[in-house]
Amino acid sequence: MEFLYRVLATAVAVWVSTVLPGVDLLAGSTAARIGTLVGVAVLFGLVNAVLKPLIKVVGCVFYLLTLGLIGLVVNGLLFWFTAWAAGELGLPFTVTGFWPGFWGAIIVAVVSFVLTVPLHARSIGRDRQRQSR
Repeated sequence: MEFLYRVLATAVAVWVSTVLPGVDLLAGSTAARIGTLVGVAVLFGLVNAVLKPLIKVVGCVFYLLTLGLIGLVVNGLLFWFTAWAAGELGLPFTVTGFWPGFWGAIIVAVVSFVLTVPLHARSIGRDRQRQSR
């Protein structure tokens, strides 16, 4: 259930990012848009789960030198890559360049964090209950 909630939160966050010029959802009907958003959310989660740890290991020096700010650039590039991969998979979602990807990734991160705060609060409550036993 938590996985589904996270995917839906990411889908909503991707939808919010489409307000930016350069981040476009090209599907026609409402059902097609929702399907595309869910597909992009799953794809973005997979890209982050597979590529981001590899990039952090390979580029750990850059993370240290920039005090982690390179992470914003990496997130933008991964969002841009996700849009490219979505296009290759036939999902009508586009990001037209680095800057739309950069700002889109920031929006996705902030919105998905805000939407998953109830999950974080619930897990903290469970941890406290376990400790009190």
